[in-house]
Amino acid sequence: MKLLILGGTKFVGRYLVEAALSRGHEVTIFNRGLHEDTLPANVERLRGTREGDLSALQGRWWDAAVDTNGYVPSIVQTSTRLLASAIEHYTFISSISVYAEFRQRGMDETAPVGTITAEQVQEAEQVVPPKMGTVAVAYGPNYGPLKALCEQSAEAAMPGRVLAIRPGLIVGPHDYSDRFTYWPHRMAQGGEVLAPGWPNDPVQLIDVRDLAEWTLRMIEARQTGIYNATGPEQPATMQEVLEVCKAASRNDAHLTWVDESFLLEAGAVPWSQIPFWLPDKEYIGHQTIDCQKALAAGLTFRPLLQTARDTLAWSLQRPADIHWEAGLAREDEARFLQAWHQHQQK
Repeated sequence: MKLLILGGTKFVGRYLVEAALSRGHEVTIFNRGLHEDTLPANVERLRGTREGDLSALQGRWWDAAVDTNGYVPSIVQTSTRLLASAIEHYTFISSISVYAEFRQRGMDETAPVGTITAEQVQEAEQVVPPKMGTVAVAYGPNYGPLKALCEQSAEAAMPGRVLAIRPGLIVGPHDYSDRFTYWPHRMAQGGEVLAPGWPNDPVQLIDVRDLAEWTLRMIEARQTGIYNATGPEQPATMQEVLEVCKAASRNDAHLTWVDESFLLEAGAVPWSQIPFWLPDKEYIGHQTIDCQKALAAGLTFRPLLQTARDTLAWSLQRPADIHWEAGLAREDEARFLQAWHQHQQK
């Protein structure tokens, strides 16, 4: 199969390339050429911009294409219209953030998606996604509705030929959002570790390699439609995930569970400053997404311990002065823990 990947050098893209090559496919990537490129020499590289310079794609043909970096509908619309006669199948990497709200547990693909105004779409068109870090932060609350519009734009251009995958939290090596990376890295430093909220809070995530490999199998089978994609297959809790991260570090770290009301009053910031922590029950559905459709279509998961070990190994190779996109600074963690211990002694 001849596969075109829009993006291809960062997190999801690089593992799609790796999975495709391992399965014997010919791979072409299309991007600006701004990110570090460590891909094999047999990957064809085309340069251009999604905003207007798609000339490198003209006059070419591929069996399928994967869009890893479509964030606004006009970009996806332009690409899909050009590629409609150049490919047979189009995969759009979307997000569970498309859903209108997360008050309900167990939402499946039929749940309503978010909407925004035409003016908000126009404002989003002016946003420049960051070179590294979390793209969702750049688009703010409009990120999810924009992704939903992107799905619709792709389907409108290529009806019946689009696979839209809605991952949850994607984790693993080369995850520059640091939301999962923080935990095994912090455990490896040992000592007392602040654990937020309740041990039994649900957590969902998917290893980027599992996502990439399953996506390739879906493309090979020419599957279409919308699929939620997160895991693990059996529900996991915050305590289970943190204990696995601790086991991966093989260190003397020990968890201190801190009440979420106390953390909020102390000024702790959920999700970004303390990853996985979502104390607002309006977001209970965010970590309880129904993925039965994807499981029935062959989505599988490697052991979380393997993900934690590999992520830790990658994180230890990064520069010591790297800017972390998520996670507690050690001084903030120490301050919260000290205040918590004092609170308990009263």
